[in-house]
Amino acid sequence: MAKKKKSIELSDKKITFNILKVSYKVIRYYPSSLELDVMVYEDDVNLGMQKIAFAHIPKEIKKIIKPN
Repeated sequence: MAKKKKSIELSDKKITFNILKVSYKVIRYYPSSLELDVMVYEDDVNLGMQKIAFAHIPKEIKKIIKPN
């Protein structure tokens, strides 16, 4: 059975990106499922936490999170 990788805490790096007028702040990265926990902001209003697929984030952010 494969070993489950732990999550990587990224909140201290203050990584943010925008997609269609919505701002996202990266909290945590899960390498085993290739997902991110992000805080969602629209017009500076916090809409809560959400999971987003690693494939759906901008290429510049992918290089910061997983530099390969």
